[in-house]
Amino acid sequence: MASPNPLLQLPTLADDLGRVESQLRLSVQAEDPFLTEVASHLILAGGKRVRPAFAVTSAATRELAMGPASADIISGAVSVELVHLGSLYHDDVMDDATTRRTVESVNARWGNLKAILAGDYLLARASEIAASLGTEVAGLLAATIARLCEGQVLELQHTFDVARTEEAYLASIDGKTASLLATACRIGGIVADLPRTVIEQLTHFGHSYGMAFQIVDDILDVVATDEQLGKPSGHDLVEGVYTLPVIRVLASGGPDADRLGELLGRPIDGAELDEARAIVRSSGQVDAALAAARDHAHQAAAALADVADTEAGTALVAASDHLLETVRVAAGH
Repeated sequence: MASPNPLLQLPTLADDLGRVESQLRLSVQAEDPFLTEVASHLILAGGKRVRPAFAVTSAATRELAMGPASADIISGAVSVELVHLGSLYHDDVMDDATTRRTVESVNARWGNLKAILAGDYLLARASEIAASLGTEVAGLLAATIARLCEGQVLELQHTFDVARTEEAYLASIDGKTASLLATACRIGGIVADLPRTVIEQLTHFGHSYGMAFQIVDDILDVVATDEQLGKPSGHDLVEGVYTLPVIRVLASGGPDADRLGELLGRPIDGAELDEARAIVRSSGQVDAALAAARDHAHQAAAALADVADTEAGTALVAASDHLLETVRVAAGH
């Protein structure tokens, strides 16, 4: 397996993420104990907290060495994570998921209606916290929630669509993944009152990282085992979400493309799922998709050239490099 994300190993960041964790739990305390329980469910299940880590680390790129984050920076990080969590509640309803982060999903435990309302509550709490940080942060977070919805709708429009284009795929992941990672970095820069040029660079980094992150995640769904992922592999193919390596095989022509087209366009499982994954893995398009992820990762690193000599800047670039290591290990490269 790949080594741990180097960003998350920073001692100062670990302390700050502990503060994020405490505030996350406090932020969803409602007058109704049941709402508190449902809204806290995935928070208590844990998580890597990549988006809060990006917000906190981005805020520290002004200094050579990282120090403890301010209370406002922690609040900004919490608002971003609450948006992410709220989106997971809604995603699990759409996917009819039964587990999330090794625990029972909210929709499986309490039903879809309660999961949707709890997801809405998390988004509302995120917006309330963002408003306390100023109109720019509040407007940015609201716009990002809209982008998440747009990206998800674009994906839903192409479910089981064997003619899905690479352009449509990239537009979807731009909204559903890259936008929130870009916002995490941007909020860190805004709340820390960094120079506007640096804020734009951080935003570019977060967006490029987010594009690479989603492409890598989609590659892993094809090449990794259930044990490596910690969840059933091949989920995208089962759900009819055709991602970059699959799209490129289908567009390449030839017997493999024809056979894959025969298998897809409808729900599959068992032997057909195994065959579809084998076609994609042996096609060479996994390497091509990895090259696309690498291009985005390189763009992310290049965006931080002006802060590359700081502890925070170095850590962000290392996190980008780590993405590629993850998929190389899973693919056996």
